[in-house]
Amino acid sequence: MRAAIYDPTNTSTIAPEAAPGAVAGAPAATASVDDTLLRLAALIETRKPAHGGDPARSYVARLLHQGPDAILKKIAEEAGEALMAAKDLQHGHGSAQALVGEMADLWFHSLIALAHFGLSPADVTAELARREGLSGLEEKALRKLQQRQQEQHPQEQHPHHQHQSGPSPQQPGTP
Repeated sequence: MRAAIYDPTNTSTIAPEAAPGAVAGAPAATASVDDTLLRLAALIETRKPAHGGDPARSYVARLLHQGPDAILKKIAEEAGEALMAAKDLQHGHGSAQALVGEMADLWFHSLIALAHFGLSPADVTAELARREGLSGLEEKALRKLQQRQQEQHPQEQHPHHQHQSGPSPQQPGTP
């Protein structure tokens, strides 16, 4: 594994003709998206304090050391920057590369949050696969119906109505 996989200052791009289907200004792709996300997730795992991550030497280790509030604050910041880059692009003032860069920052910090909560990109891709082929409007209507049913009959919670994509969030004070 390479020492540094993510470098937010790296602005290297490829020309559209360099690879079939390449997007102008997009980073060169040498592996699948899943491979890249899994490599990043593995790197983030090595930065956890339990695995020897040193906050003095690693940005990721420092963010993990600061805890979920710092991680979530960073995600909110990156989401806002992605939104602004998209709006700039929409109004002809930005670039596709700026939007891609901000989305990369958002995804990266989201991977840190997943790692903090004991989850991985595989959990997200499994949820996306579960949703694939479902009508978003129908799924939203079903979720609203299930929510109303749970509000009307809170004691009758049915396991098959609950979200099934990963472990349930832990309650404070539980291992």
